[in-house]
Amino acid sequence: MGEKPTIAISHLGCEKNRIDTEHMLGLLVEAGYGVDSNEELADYVIVNTCSFIEAAREESVRTLVELAEANKKIVITGCMAQHFQEQLLEELPEAVAVVGTGDYHKIVDVIARVEQGDRVKEISPEPTYIADETTPRYRTTTEGVAYVRIAEGCDYRCAFCIIPQLRGNQRSRTIESIVAEAEQLVSQGVQEIILISQITTNYGIDIYGKPKLAELLRALGKVDVPWIRMHYAYPTGLTPDVITAIRETPNVLPYLDLPLQHSHPEILRAMNRPWQGQVNDGIIERIKEALPQAILRTTFIVGFPGEDDEHFQHLFQFIQRHEFDHVGVFTFSPEEGTPAYNLPNQLPQAIKDERRDILMELQQPISLRKNQQEIGRVVDVLIEQENPSTGELIGRSARFAPEVDGQVYVRGQARLGTIVPVAIKEADTYDLYGVVGGW
Repeated sequence: MGEKPTIAISHLGCEKNRIDTEHMLGLLVEAGYGVDSNEELADYVIVNTCSFIEAAREESVRTLVELAEANKKIVITGCMAQHFQEQLLEELPEAVAVVGTGDYHKIVDVIARVEQGDRVKEISPEPTYIADETTPRYRTTTEGVAYVRIAEGCDYRCAFCIIPQLRGNQRSRTIESIVAEAEQLVSQGVQEIILISQITTNYGIDIYGKPKLAELLRALGKVDVPWIRMHYAYPTGLTPDVITAIRETPNVLPYLDLPLQHSHPEILRAMNRPWQGQVNDGIIERIKEALPQAILRTTFIVGFPGEDDEHFQHLFQFIQRHEFDHVGVFTFSPEEGTPAYNLPNQLPQAIKDERRDILMELQQPISLRKNQQEIGRVVDVLIEQENPSTGELIGRSARFAPEVDGQVYVRGQARLGTIVPVAIKEADTYDLYGVVGGW
């Protein structure tokens, strides 16, 4: 008797959430809890929820309801717990605890209190915590890849976004702390480190008094890892210094994920992103000039309140003109508690869907052309999966980030978690096909 209960974690949402999940797993394992991937066998299921947009919330709710119907004891963590704490406790009697975005490091204590019969609400109204290299972590990604959070929270107040209310203001880790974590990951065989935060280009402002991304990249250049990739680089923060650091640091991939959201100055003003309207065209040209090898990914929101045909046409032409490598298009989701929720001229969902489809269709031949340019080249590919029945390998080249971009389907022999040269033979809109080795 006296054995500790087993715990499963159901992870939803973004890679920032994934890191929280990995730290909770690490803390629970360190404290001697059995962690089981099978929710049916576990005594408790922690659901790490997402609350960014309506579709994410619906997925979170669906997961919670299914577990409740299976009579599981549920611990709700993440953005939705922060957002709807009282409602969740009220509507889900199976919820034995809710844990906020700044409190996941208390998970061992929360489970211990639940075991004693408490119903726990552990939510800091203003999240201030950020994990570092000393926090236990159990990685859930493929063996060659790890995310590293360089900062948490956000100081911007975009009209459509609830994140600052759920994750607090920006708090960065020190360069030394990030480098130490990168070294740990390399010792575990990691080949690709992906730097994430809400706004990666604002890294360090809160602790150093000015952005320090260029210095961070140079420090990480000394770490023996083949690939360092950045996510969420705001265009205004891509200063000549940062671009030079990317160009001069061989293991930093020239992959830039620019969350532009729109191109028309009026919509950007309404989104409370006016600083971006003046720089869109110029900055993209500057990046392409300074980094001819740059792989550019971006995301746009269509159907923001007040977006008319002229605004949409502006965005259409912007995408046509700049020929991004990868484009994601989302329809505007009105979030209660954000300024955009109450704006006049909300658009019907049908128009939003139609506009999204038009832009995705516009982008497809551009993506196809970019992929076809890889045919005949030998590119480095990180091998991540193997299809046991066909022996086909699946990986990614530097052009592709995990889960959001395409993949490379590879014939030949290679070990999982290694980077190998692959001759690219074919391409379609999203993926590449090749053979291990040269020609």
